[in-house]
Amino acid sequence: MRALKNLFDNNQNWAHRIKEADPDFFSKLSKQQSPEYLWIGCSDSRVPANEIVGLLPGEIFVHRNIANLVIHTDLNCLSVIQYAVEVLKVKHIIVCGHYGCGGIKAAMENQDHGLIDNWLRNIKDIHRLYNNEIDSRENDKEKTDLLCELNVVEQVANVCHTTIVQNAWKSGQKLYIHGWIYSIDDGILKDLNVCVTNPEEISQIHRIK
Repeated sequence: MRALKNLFDNNQNWAHRIKEADPDFFSKLSKQQSPEYLWIGCSDSRVPANEIVGLLPGEIFVHRNIANLVIHTDLNCLSVIQYAVEVLKVKHIIVCGHYGCGGIKAAMENQDHGLIDNWLRNIKDIHRLYNNEIDSRENDKEKTDLLCELNVVEQVANVCHTTIVQNAWKSGQKLYIHGWIYSIDDGILKDLNVCVTNPEEISQIHRIK
């Protein structure tokens, strides 16, 4: 069916439930967007940002891509960060990965996956940096889980290294960059204890004076 009627029916039911709970919800939502959070997550369909943290539309600004990467040449991601920081004035940027990430698994293989291999090179670089630590793990699952976590840590650093975030800090804007990971097996978020709040917490070579 070209119209995908079931999805339109689902939409009608969803909108009805929202309006029953708050009759003015959509009218208020349409007038402004003022989320406190930017979520940078994986495109995986099993990791829905709003639902995971129990927030409604309008409460979280979302960017998703394969393996939740923040690459310095990715104008899409950088544009989202700039809009979130400079226009929406978000207070928190959350980089959230997940265990069992297909992008991470593919990056750990020595196979040809086509075009996406160029994207996955960024993860392979992280693997190279932490090769000894990853190889010391006992089995493939532990190795993959560790790389999923390390990837989040590195992407948090990449967010902090952007001129967008550093200029916000220089101007006195309060901005907190967090690293989390999600377990699809039980639906629970884990804080990786990575939270950067100012340029003094990043490497000297990346600081902009």
